[in-house]
Amino acid sequence: MTKVKKVRARTAEELAEALGLTPAEGAEMVFRSNLNAQIIKIVKKKKITHAQLAKLVGSSRTRMTALLNRNITDISTDLMLRVLSSLGYKTKLHITKVA
Repeated sequence: MTKVKKVRARTAEELAEALGLTPAEGAEMVFRSNLNAQIIKIVKKKKITHAQLAKLVGSSRTRMTALLNRNITDISTDLMLRVLSSLGYKTKLHITKVA
């Protein structure tokens, strides 16, 4: 039996590195993770239910539940941006060149 080495990742960046993702895949994972965290924070602050959010966004409660439970595998970045917009928030993109 092969031994499995346990790795602890505290951030999305550490997880991407541990999974051996390319820098582009890692950047996408970090970006989507940050979007998701902001959505969760805003929804908690506004005390909105999953059903209320779904109605506001024009999506299903099931998808909103997945989003709010950090299960974003089948949730598009477009939908996350639409959720933020529906909640009354604008997104701002900041791009910097890496070394």
